[in-house]
Amino acid sequence: MPQIVFLPHAKLCPQGAVIDADSGESILDAALRNGIEIEHACEKSCACTTCHVLVREGFASLAPSDELEDDQLDKAWGLEPDSRLGCQAIVAGQNLIVELPLYTINMVAEKR
Repeated sequence: MPQIVFLPHAKLCPQGAVIDADSGESILDAALRNGIEIEHACEKSCACTTCHVLVREGFASLAPSDELEDDQLDKAWGLEPDSRLGCQAIVAGQNLIVELPLYTINMVAEKR
């Protein structure tokens, strides 16, 4: 069972976290299942960038992003070469190290 190491994030996981992930599930689903409340304004439909993550290690083990994800990522705050949408990045058999960006862009936020 692969593990995902989440680097510390001031609001979402201040101490960082190491979680088990199932092969075939998204980074976002694994995080949510383990109490890491990554925002996902479009309910995982690849229509926003609120679940933007930076895959610091293990990026090559993920299936390549498709055109729709790439188009959304172009709108993400702090885009980097190892950026993915957590809802679209499917865990394979390799461990991952993931960093959550400091900010997200949410055009439909209801909570402030």
